[in-house]
Amino acid sequence: MLDLPFLPFCVLLGGLGFLCMAFVSAWCQHWRGGFALDGSAQMFNWHPVLMVTGMVVLYGAAALVYRLPPAWSGPKLPWKVLHGALALAAFSLSVLGLVAVFRFHNAHGTPNMYSLHSWLGLVTVLLFSCQWLAGFSAFLLPWAPVWLRALYKPVHVFFGSTILMLSVASCVSGINEKLFFSLKNGTTEYKRLPAEAVFANTLGLLILLFGVLVLGALARPSWKRPDADSPDSCQVPAPLR
Repeated sequence: MLDLPFLPFCVLLGGLGFLCMAFVSAWCQHWRGGFALDGSAQMFNWHPVLMVTGMVVLYGAAALVYRLPPAWSGPKLPWKVLHGALALAAFSLSVLGLVAVFRFHNAHGTPNMYSLHSWLGLVTVLLFSCQWLAGFSAFLLPWAPVWLRALYKPVHVFFGSTILMLSVASCVSGINEKLFFSLKNGTTEYKRLPAEAVFANTLGLLILLFGVLVLGALARPSWKRPDADSPDSCQVPAPLR
């Protein structure tokens, strides 16, 4: 793998994340009729926008906080707070996204939780909530013992990457499901690849690329914060020896 500098990579990844949010917003605005809060199909459109923004882009940003060079030295607490705050913002948007889709389904008599996409999405959000609560308890509360943080850290890292993969899979399957439902009666069929299908498929590829790049950055050893320079300032300072 090429020895790329991290900050230019971050700029590239940030641009890609913005592109994902712009594409999903444009799709819902231009082809799906815009946004509303009345239980209509326009309310459903908040679901893909909030999920892509929260569970993919913001979650990816939270995952990379400790890869920033300024986070490699000095107290770790401010970066923990930033990491937790970004993850909490991502979780909040995902909950609002779930509210939008459940309200739309209930208003139109559509069953909930019947598709693979819905199962995958709900499992992802539930895992995310457990991940955030466990991370908050282990790494931000001052009474968490050092041995517990050391034991839980690899588990936290593993599930962080797993949740990102599940988020990408949920978004891509949701895009495909929405196209199958929408591009049929009265429209050009999905199999004819109309402009909307090309645009939404491109959005899916951008989301997939974003997820792959984030996972690649997390796996790159030279971009990890050196453990020797990682004093855990969240804990109550021990007396001098």
